[in-house]
Amino acid sequence: MINQKVLMSGVDYFSDQFAINAYMDSDIPVSLEKAKIEHEQIKKALTEAGIEIIKAEPPKSCQDGVYTANWALCRGNKAVMSRLPNKRKDEEAYAEQCLRNLGMEIIKVPNELRFSGQGDALPCGNYLFAGSVYRTDLEVHAFLAKTLGYEVISLQTKPQRQFFGHGKNVINTTTGWPDSYYYDIDLALAVIREDLIAWCPEAFMKESATKIRTLPIEKIEVSIKEARKAFACNLVSTGETVIMSAFAPKLKKELESRGLKTITPKIRELAKGGGYIRCTTLTLKNL
Repeated sequence: MINQKVLMSGVDYFSDQFAINAYMDSDIPVSLEKAKIEHEQIKKALTEAGIEIIKAEPPKSCQDGVYTANWALCRGNKAVMSRLPNKRKDEEAYAEQCLRNLGMEIIKVPNELRFSGQGDALPCGNYLFAGSVYRTDLEVHAFLAKTLGYEVISLQTKPQRQFFGHGKNVINTTTGWPDSYYYDIDLALAVIREDLIAWCPEAFMKESATKIRTLPIEKIEVSIKEARKAFACNLVSTGETVIMSAFAPKLKKELESRGLKTITPKIRELAKGGGYIRCTTLTLKNL
C-alpha cells in the first residue's frame, strides 16, 4: 500500500488574494467556512481509507499553506525541501521546522533552484514522475535522482497560452514565472498503485506523452475535461482506496472496474486556489 502517512495543515488563512496560478482569480471571493468543511471531508475520507494523518498548524498568513504537498518530497527519513513562488516563501522555513520536528533529515536543493515538492514529483515504485518549467527547474531532477535514488521521468505539461490557447505562453503576473493549467505534475498525472497510473495525455507536451506511453506500467487515460475542470488527477490512492474528485465519473468508473474503492468528497472552494485533494497532503513515507 502507498500514501499510508501524510502531513496536513489547515485552511485558516486560505485565500486567492495573490493569483499565483492559472486557476486563481483574486476578484472571486473565497469562503473560509466552506473551505473548512471541505478540508474536514478530505480528512474524513483519508481516515476511512486507513491513512494516518499527522496534523500541523497552518503557517500564519500564508494563503496557500493548506497545500502541504508543495512543502517537500520525502523518501525514507529524507525530506528534500521546496523552493516556492514569491507569495509562498514564508511557508518554507515553517515546513522545514515541521519536518525537523518529525525527525526527518532536511536536504535543500542547490543554487536557489525552484522546486515544487511532491506536487511536482510523484513517486511510483522506483520511478519518480517529475514536472519542469513552471514550478520546478529541470536541473533539480538529477539532484532528486542522486539524493533519493529514484529513476526520474522528466516531464513537461502544456503551457497556458493567450488567445484561447493559440497565442503566446502566459507569464504569471504575480510570480513572474510561466504558467500552465498543469503547473504541478499532480494536476495531470496520478499514481494509483506502483503498477498503475492515471494520466491526461492531452495535458502533456508530445515528447513527455511519448515517455509515459512507453513505460512498462498500466495506464488509465483521463479526459482533458475531467483533468482540468474536475481536478481528476489530483487524488490520493492507497493502492486499494482512491480519494478523488466527485466530478470525474469516467475516471471513477475506470478505477472501480479494476476493483478499487473510491471515496468522492465534493470539493469546490479549495479548487479556487488551484489545488485539490492531493495538494492538501504531503506523503511522509515513500518507498
